Amino acid sequence: MEITYASTSLPDLASMARTPPATTRPVKVIPFQHPYSAADATPKSSSSPSSPFSRWRTKVKRMKTIDWIDLFLPCSRWIRTYNWRQNLQPDLISGVTVGIMLVPQSMSYAKLAGLQPIYGLYTGLVPVFVYSIFGSSRQLAVGPVALVSLLVSNVLGNVDSSAELYTELAILLSLMVGILECTMGLLRLGWLIRFISHSVISGFTTASAFVIALSQAKYFLGYSVDRSSKIIPLVKSIISGADKFSWPPFVMGSSILAIILVMKHLGKTRKNLRYLRAGGPLTAVVLGTAFVKIFHPSSISLVGDIPQGLPPFSIPKEFSHLKSLIPTSLLITGVAILESVGIAKALAAKNGYELDSNQELFGLGVANICGSFFSAYPSTGSFSRSAVNHESGAKTGLSGIVMGVIMACALLFMTPLFEFIPQCALAAIVISAVIGLVDYDEAIFLWRVDKKDFFLWAVTSTTTLFLGIEIGVLVGVGFSLAFVIHESANPHIAVLGRLPGTTVYRNIQQYPEAYTYNGIVIVRIDAPIYFANTSYIKDRLREYEIVVDQSCKRGPEVERIYFVILEMAPVTYVDSSAVQALKELFQEYNSRDIQIAIANPNKDVLLTLTKSGFIDQVGKEWCFVRVHDAVQVCLQHVPPAPKIPESSPDKSSRFLERLGTRRKEDLSTSEMEYGERDFVISKDSDPQLEPLLKRKSHN
Repeated sequence: MEITYASTSLPDLASMARTPPATTRPVKVIPFQHPYSAADATPKSSSSPSSPFSRWRTKVKRMKTIDWIDLFLPCSRWIRTYNWRQNLQPDLISGVTVGIMLVPQSMSYAKLAGLQPIYGLYTGLVPVFVYSIFGSSRQLAVGPVALVSLLVSNVLGNVDSSAELYTELAILLSLMVGILECTMGLLRLGWLIRFISHSVISGFTTASAFVIALSQAKYFLGYSVDRSSKIIPLVKSIISGADKFSWPPFVMGSSILAIILVMKHLGKTRKNLRYLRAGGPLTAVVLGTAFVKIFHPSSISLVGDIPQGLPPFSIPKEFSHLKSLIPTSLLITGVAILESVGIAKALAAKNGYELDSNQELFGLGVANICGSFFSAYPSTGSFSRSAVNHESGAKTGLSGIVMGVIMACALLFMTPLFEFIPQCALAAIVISAVIGLVDYDEAIFLWRVDKKDFFLWAVTSTTTLFLGIEIGVLVGVGFSLAFVIHESANPHIAVLGRLPGTTVYRNIQQYPEAYTYNGIVIVRIDAPIYFANTSYIKDRLREYEIVVDQSCKRGPEVERIYFVILEMAPVTYVDSSAVQALKELFQEYNSRDIQIAIANPNKDVLLTLTKSGFIDQVGKEWCFVRVHDAVQVCLQHVPPAPKIPESSPDKSSRFLERLGTRRKEDLSTSEMEYGERDFVISKDSDPQLEPLLKRKSHN
């Protein structure tokens, strides 16, 4: 293989220019390795890339018994290496802390979902235990959350919340979400949700926070408010019932909300008071219950009777409504992937262990499936409780088991006390939790960094507020996919120029000092080439052929383009439509006496182009390892501008024929331009220099 020559600094070359040149030497380029010819049915190399199925089969064969146990029971990873002396105390403290926080939050979120508080307690029991066994995150706190509760309330809005059907449909929804999450986890389809941008989710959660807060206003105001996921009906209902306003629940709810927010703020800002953050909900419940017990106010509504004991086993019913619940189950699954898995990955990175998002999705699915058999509605990972769990020092999934034990004790022994909890206290807990969902910092950041993402955020939040949750998400996802498709169908394409004093070629728009060569256009395509963007790429190539900056040209004085060099390093994939488009482009260039050269295609792209016959059509001698090699060879073959116009049209058309013959006979050139001084390197020069072509004078 020929060696690569490195360019020295400009002063060194300038000093050499004083030496009278002797005879020139050939230019050396790196030989291009062709995989196999188009006529071959299979690659000659045995190292061809294997299919995903083959890689999966190889991975399965290598798995040992312990690997299979870890796959289906991730808890075995931390059980085998559990350090009782170092981990037991922080796990117990974090489990008790989050468990105390979970009990009142579960009842609050159940009320938000339109269910009786007992079903929130059930949702905070079985799924927590199951996830501790099948979940791979050691700090994620699973249970009822505000956003999922709002989605449940929204989809079941047409059903009477006091009817048994409402509860059965909420439980059935948990089963559907669990099956969907398990299926996506087993088939490793979690990547599908990546098409929903973070700005869409941020806009959706921000709008949902306002809807949730307004839906809880009835417990503060003392009168009923219509259930709706749209802000206008909620505001109208609040205003129309203003004459029924009651001061006692408003004062109590506002006071409890202020106490919770102050405790949360102190817990976040002062490390020595971090326990206050988790104690806020419990404080709200204790203060509210104590006030009711002492003063017995008749104008404040209470939670009422809550059944005592653990949930009985029961199979979900009402499968006749399955079809109508599919959209919401998909939406809840999407929220679980984007929020829960995102939180779990962040916590895993902070605590120094790896987490498989698909396995995490499977664990959440199993938790929801098992929960549906014990009267739980859909659950997922909670951001606030997970943060408290991490800050409290949780090391393993044992903290989740402790949470479940706290919840079980509450169901067995404490439900008689829950009867006297004011509903405005539970509403204050919900409002304090959703305040953190209002992501105005993200909106400011997007406005400053990317107006397109800010547009997605604004459209999603606005449509969610005024048109409802489902429409808001659909509009946001639709715009998000539209932007993805637009970017893919209109990829970035750059004209490259050579940086002075180097053999490096970069975008001339980004590096104005880079210069190009007369008769040569170097184009870099920064995306895969497939059916959706072939027309755009062809149009841009035609444009670059005609409109190129003439102010920084070097090389022979010519009046048109003779070579188009395609830098294909960023091209990761080409399909059959792209191959056909490239062939058509070659024919079009060939008719106008323009030669295509290809630089640095990756292995998969080269295999596709070779099997399609495109490489043979262009000519193997016009494939290069580097752009610089292609430029050297093309400069050798750029003809000088004719002094007298050609009278015969056949003379121009024979340029490519002469070029092909000459290129095949002699793959070297004797001169190469450096860019700043005019000189030719002789055979006696330093062999480590890059061969240079004498520059033509120009204005």
